[in-house]
Amino acid sequence: MSNKTGSLSINSENIFPIIKKWLYSDHDIFFRELISNGCDAITKLKKLEIMGEYSFPEKYRSKIEVIVNPTDKTLKFIDNGLGMDADEVEEYITQIAFSGATEFLEKYKDKTNNDEIIGHFGLGFYSAFMVADEVHIDTLSYKEGAKPVHWECDGGTEYTLSDGEKTTVGTEITLFLNEESVEFSNEYRAREVIEKYCSFMPVEIFLDNAAAEQQYETIDEDQLTEDDVVVEHIHEDAKFEEKENENGEKEQVEVSPARDRVKINKRPVSLSDTSPLWMKHPNECTDDEYRDFYRKVFMDYKEPLFWIHLNMDYPFNLKGILYFPKINTEYDSIEGTIKLYNNQVFIADNIKEVIPEFLMLLKGVIDCPDLPLNVSRSALQNDGFVKKISDYISKKVADKLSGMCKTDRENYEKYWDDISPFIKFGCLKEEKFSEKMMDYILYKNLDGKYLTLKDFIEETKKEEENAEQAEPQADTASDDSKEENAEKPKTILYYVTDEVQQSQYINMFKEEGLDAVILKHNIDSPFISHVEQKNEEIKFQRIDSEVNADVKENDAADLKEETDTLTEVFRKALGKDKLEVKVEKLKNENISSMITLSEESRRMQDMMKMYNMYGMDPSMFGSSETLVLNANNKLVKYIFDNKDSENIPMFCEQLYDLALLSHKPLSPEEMTKFISRSNEIMMLLAK
Repeated sequence: MSNKTGSLSINSENIFPIIKKWLYSDHDIFFRELISNGCDAITKLKKLEIMGEYSFPEKYRSKIEVIVNPTDKTLKFIDNGLGMDADEVEEYITQIAFSGATEFLEKYKDKTNNDEIIGHFGLGFYSAFMVADEVHIDTLSYKEGAKPVHWECDGGTEYTLSDGEKTTVGTEITLFLNEESVEFSNEYRAREVIEKYCSFMPVEIFLDNAAAEQQYETIDEDQLTEDDVVVEHIHEDAKFEEKENENGEKEQVEVSPARDRVKINKRPVSLSDTSPLWMKHPNECTDDEYRDFYRKVFMDYKEPLFWIHLNMDYPFNLKGILYFPKINTEYDSIEGTIKLYNNQVFIADNIKEVIPEFLMLLKGVIDCPDLPLNVSRSALQNDGFVKKISDYISKKVADKLSGMCKTDRENYEKYWDDISPFIKFGCLKEEKFSEKMMDYILYKNLDGKYLTLKDFIEETKKEEENAEQAEPQADTASDDSKEENAEKPKTILYYVTDEVQQSQYINMFKEEGLDAVILKHNIDSPFISHVEQKNEEIKFQRIDSEVNADVKENDAADLKEETDTLTEVFRKALGKDKLEVKVEKLKNENISSMITLSEESRRMQDMMKMYNMYGMDPSMFGSSETLVLNANNKLVKYIFDNKDSENIPMFCEQLYDLALLSHKPLSPEEMTKFISRSNEIMMLLAK
């Protein structure tokens, strides 16, 4: 073939500035593109061999070699795939990139959005020009009688096509790196990028440094293979040591037998695991393999709680493994990583169109060859198919979790505290997931027992029935004045957010045989609102939002005088003119004071914190805190009977702070005053 040069008639100097500016956000991604192309070429050649259109040479081993040369500032990508002839080079390399260049430049010269550009032209190979001043291709087609071809381009509008010198089937691409990109000719940098993008490609990938000295290793001679390059045969004599035998006599004992060794050129080690765990059937994988894969991919040495192996062939091909990581405390970061692959080629982390948002808290890999990716593979084309993939992943997770709850309840409960944030977040974010999981959400009660919502409701109703039976029965005769369609009262489900802070309320509940559940994660506040929307007959209420009727005496005595008097005394002592005070007769005489805050007010305050609305007054949205005083408590009685005594203001302040302590942490200023006042009271007792 005679030398051939071509020139492209376009209205801009060349297309490469467009590629560099808009096609790929990460310049190191050219490794992925060129290695992927090599994998494709090898895959196609294997298919031709299966169809009988090609026969592999003896000892053929598919592989891709990446050769760095920091001295020459070059990079080579060599594959032994099907190669190209001259016509194919023109068609696949030259024409695809340049055929629509004029329209391309005209349409996108003022655009900056990747999604508007990518996907219109086959520019994967040309990612090389992001880092190279010049690119050469040497290739030999698998076709009978094919001649080798050499192609080169310096990133301008001209290329050269000529006879080549390649003698083996396949393609070799040489990049002459520009000054800004010489880092990629460094062996360690190249290894880092290959491991980032190509760790699980289906073809072995080998990295070599052309400028490095030859390295060697020594093996036993019986381990020698035909591929090894022998440098030296080494005979090691047996080694003996003088040791004392049973009779106390010294003798020579063989500690290392004689052996024949061979010094060989260091064997290359593939950077690619060609059969990653997710490509295997779940029945073929062991628990240790799942854990090892987790540690290797995510560099997380905490054991995952459990995992879900996705394996689907219809209506689309999808495989993967999702791991539920262990969270030590609620303050741990629960930001996960879901790595997306396309035919074992790494695409990106956490692509929201494919991965349901709540599952991005997990760690895992998903491989879907059917993804409608654009040319740069950096984003998805708009396609309803992608939503089906996302829905499938969400469904499989729900199936796994609900199945575990039904058949492996013991382990499900063991994992619950760690996985509940994921599941509750999923229920808030996805309606279908919520419908599937609502019956398998667990609630831990005050005794550490795990209940479903149904169990908790039934238990609460039994408590209410028992309480009603214990009380004097009121006249149940019908009353025509009552509305026939009066709204049925909701079942109140009590919960605790801090077992230490709310211990006084918890003890009161336990004394009366009442129960509550523990909901102390940040996500629980919006989650219980979600549950209430789904179940209109229930209402969640924090244990300190009101004084439960069961902890009060049934005595219906009028406490108006005590309430009016103590309200005046406490407002004056505390300097709080709007303080709401209630006087109740509690069964436990040892409890003097409590603070309650209505559930609606608390939720509004939580919402304000969530949205950083700190400048607003919480009282705008509901009643403020209420001080509840126990009329049966001796100290409260003393204050009522001696309201004008000298130390009454100090006692009022102390009772109020004690109530606050069992409700929420004191501020630094409040705590300082509380400690000082406590010392003063003890001094009075000491006199």
